[in-house]
Amino acid sequence: MSLENHIAKLEQRHSALDNELVAVLTTQPATSDAEIKEMKLRKLQLKDQIERLRGKTQ
Repeated sequence: MSLENHIAKLEQRHSALDNELVAVLTTQPATSDAEIKEMKLRKLQLKDQIERLRGKTQ
């Protein structure tokens, strides 16, 4: 897998996680703060990984 393809796949996962987070917040307001925090943390980790990989391509 090329680096560009890997970055694209990570971006898709980041977007999917963002959509999931929005859905949880709007349809399941009783979701625990810990679960929401975990989702946000995974999203941030994906973003950090994407940025690191983009730095390697420049």
